[in-house]
Amino acid sequence: MRLTVLYGALFVATGALLLALTYLLTAHVLPLAGVEPPGSPASPAPAPLQGAAPPLDAPNAPPSPEQQSADGLRLLPIASGIALAVMAVVALGLGWVMAGRMLHPLREMAATTRDMSARDLHQRLDVRGPGDEVKDLADTFDGLLARLEASFKAQRRFVANASHELRTPITFERSVLEVALADPGAGTGDLRAACEQVLVANRRQERLIDALLDLARGQQGVAHRRPLDLAVLADACLDTADGTHDVRVAADLATAPAAGDPRLVERLVTNLVDNALRHNVPGGEATVRTGVCEGRAVLRVTNTGRVIVPEEAGLLFEPFRRPGPPRTAGDGGLGLGLSIVSAIAEAHGAALSATPRAEGGLDVRVSFPPPAAGEGGSAAAPIPPPSTPRRYRQRA
Repeated sequence: MRLTVLYGALFVATGALLLALTYLLTAHVLPLAGVEPPGSPASPAPAPLQGAAPPLDAPNAPPSPEQQSADGLRLLPIASGIALAVMAVVALGLGWVMAGRMLHPLREMAATTRDMSARDLHQRLDVRGPGDEVKDLADTFDGLLARLEASFKAQRRFVANASHELRTPITFERSVLEVALADPGAGTGDLRAACEQVLVANRRQERLIDALLDLARGQQGVAHRRPLDLAVLADACLDTADGTHDVRVAADLATAPAAGDPRLVERLVTNLVDNALRHNVPGGEATVRTGVCEGRAVLRVTNTGRVIVPEEAGLLFEPFRRPGPPRTAGDGGLGLGLSIVSAIAEAHGAALSATPRAEGGLDVRVSFPPPAAGEGGSAAAPIPPPSTPRRYRQRA
């Protein structure tokens, strides 16, 4: 209705303007010039009779050209107004039909959207037709629905996996305690052993909850950014890395200034290094590099390990998903390390990629955007150099 009224109002306004210009041109700019008809041959007029009345004008004498022009100007606005009114009705009717045809895809989109819910996001608008603004809107909305569907699926999968991960140690703890209490002859040593098993499972629960909290913090974004150096964080991480793995670690640490939350970025570096050590082969290698490439601070972690196909690499950053055989309770992994890395990288606007190596293992690269001008404040403390003055170091 609004489109129809708008079309009709525009038509009436432009039509009235056109009629006004036509009237002005006719009345003032282009006056009608009278054309006198040729006169008859002159003949002597008969002498009037004595006592006769003067001749009267003929009652049917044609009007003069000036009178015709004046009458035409008076009738022009009336006729034009009638024509404008008729055409306004026609324009409103045509505008209603055209507006309905143009808005029909939008009505279908609205009806389809109303029928959707969180459980059937697989539906799509799938608007056919030329590539106009309506189809662009429908395609954009379809893309949004695809992302929402993937997000809802990931959320449901994450909740199910997290529930399983939290339920498993609780079930194990309850079983250990029930077995110990059900044995009437259990002594102090047996009860102590059961309590130690429960404590081990409890520590695993704490690690899982901490990891979930880190994942949530990473997904919330970074409120306050501070200057940091990836080389400093990587150097500190290598100094405290788990030395129980039979892996040779090499580091090539060059200054890589960035900005962000130091605690979250430190967790990112720690998870990448821990992943490179944990998912390796006996006697394997892991390399940590930092530097600047095209103005961006880059962290690169490579390791040896089993061969990973490209299809598996795309699942590495999903929570509780990793390639290889099913995870066991004794391998120490939670399945959240790389998903936390992905969340932290996204929160910092960093580009993250994981490329399988042909000889086995992964090549993970995180590229942070350059710090903005004045980011972190002028009073920020200077970035200290790595604790190791050498550019390259190794740890067996």
